[in-house]
Amino acid sequence: MRLLLDTHITLWILTGDPRLSTSAVALLENADAVFVSAVSIWEIAIKHGLGRIGPNRMPYSGAEAISRCQVSGFEFLAITPEHAAAVDQLPGLHGDPFDRLLVAQALTEPLILLTHDPAVAAYTDTVILV
Repeated sequence: MRLLLDTHITLWILTGDPRLSTSAVALLENADAVFVSAVSIWEIAIKHGLGRIGPNRMPYSGAEAISRCQVSGFEFLAITPEHAAAVDQLPGLHGDPFDRLLVAQALTEPLILLTHDPAVAAYTDTVILV
């Protein structure tokens, strides 16, 4: 199984956040490959640059996230024109452009997208809510 991580799942793994479910850990342990999208690095960089604080803060810069993902053995998924164009085919279930592009990537590649967001999971059965 080839997995793509939603941004918050990536951050939970990198920070050892207890919100990462046991079902997510089991899927990760049995995955053939685990991908982090350039979309997530972009989202982290933007939100870190905005200086978010509190429970939704971005603990890493984009560069730090890249380094930590590499140390964790994650593979990176670039954004292609086909990924961007596939967003056009998605129903309007979620307004977040980062999440919509992650769903489009998962459908295009194909990959299984792990998320904790029920709105993202509503797109397709190739998105797993953990």
